[in-house]
Amino acid sequence: MTKMIQCISPVNGRVYAERPALTLAEAEAAVARAKAAQPEWAERPLDERIALVKAGVARLNEMKPQVVEELAWQMGRPTRYGGEFGGVNDRTNYMSEIAAETLSPMVVENSNLFERRIEREPHGLVFIVAPWNYPYLTTINTLAPALIAGNAVILKHATQTLLVGERLAEAFHAAGIPEDVFQNVVLDHHVTEELIGSRAFGFVNFTGSVGGGAAMEKAAAGTFTALGLELGGKDPGYVMDDADLDAAVDSLMDGAMYNAGQCCCGIERIYVHESLYDAFVEKAVDWVKNLKLGNPFEETTTLGPMANRRFADMVRSQIADAVTDGATALIDPALFPEDDGGAYLAPQILVGVNHEMRVMREESFGPVVGIMPVKDDDHAIAMMNDCDYGLTVSLWTADSTRAARIGRRLETGTVFQNRCDYLDPALCWTGCKDTGRGAALSPLGFHSVTRPKSYHLKKVTK
Repeated sequence: MTKMIQCISPVNGRVYAERPALTLAEAEAAVARAKAAQPEWAERPLDERIALVKAGVARLNEMKPQVVEELAWQMGRPTRYGGEFGGVNDRTNYMSEIAAETLSPMVVENSNLFERRIEREPHGLVFIVAPWNYPYLTTINTLAPALIAGNAVILKHATQTLLVGERLAEAFHAAGIPEDVFQNVVLDHHVTEELIGSRAFGFVNFTGSVGGGAAMEKAAAGTFTALGLELGGKDPGYVMDDADLDAAVDSLMDGAMYNAGQCCCGIERIYVHESLYDAFVEKAVDWVKNLKLGNPFEETTTLGPMANRRFADMVRSQIADAVTDGATALIDPALFPEDDGGAYLAPQILVGVNHEMRVMREESFGPVVGIMPVKDDDHAIAMMNDCDYGLTVSLWTADSTRAARIGRRLETGTVFQNRCDYLDPALCWTGCKDTGRGAALSPLGFHSVTRPKSYHLKKVTK
């Protein structure tokens, strides 16, 4: 019996899309086609591969109205925000610009006696397991460099964003990238794990939960398959005594609430120097009260539903537990009438929180943030590091030297000063602790989708 994979829309709770999952035999056939097509793709000139990838992204841009509407139905993001095209374009363009230099051989010697160099060689077949929260951006982070570097790619998208892989394949194939070189597939967990366990791929990039990352590692155990894992986050902001208070409130609260809080590097906990704490909290509450929760297709909506009711229920339980344990919720849910026990969830600010509470330790991935006062930098550093995750931190101060000094003591992948919730394609996107391992974007992103090969060529026999 064919297994159907269903996307339940958070907008109205109905089945928005469903597709049959491939059987193991069908998935193995897709892998075989990709591996057969990859050598010819890798033989194409680099400039040609770059041009085709950029043309694929250009085709995707032409589909913007359809893509934006589908995203709202699939995962609830308000249409007013227009999709993810800015980031997709910027990241593709940057990785295209640095490809020639990054992928060029590292020449150690080229003399009349020896030629010694290190080249970057594609893994062969790259498997992308993409998440639903930023479904185009997270895919393009690996898809663009993998194809540019000469790999074939198989993409498995999240159930919640079933149609994203189809749109990417449609756009890239229309641009001229061979259908076997880039394939979108629908797989269940069992078939996914079977493929990884059989060494079907040279590199697997997974973005998702810590549990999902553990499942990937377990499936790959003993295969020595290279893995890139971007997992959970509990990213903190720290507002120092010399911070621009208004700018800090605006950026940090946007970082906490945008996309209904469903951001890998969203702000989930905020520490404020005690001298600014009361003012920060007051301004933060006013900021959140200006949000408009509602139908993502309405122009006035700034906060749509969470992607799935079970995600909203988990955040509700974190908030309820925190209040039971002594926290104070500052936002009256009555201000947000869509909070009906379904996927629509009122935003919340919690004070009186501590690190014994789930909401300050577990990933929330929803529109809730806890705010705590701290007495000095050492106190803030201890609080920020008291976490199982390490993706980004956001430091608010007028002193860059101070920010860098604090940053060196933080267990994290990226240190921001006076900004948050942002990916710079020129910098490595990475994490530590339970956030995972690996690198995307920057020259190191190309290193992830290739492997080094050394050449030691002796030109004489004596």
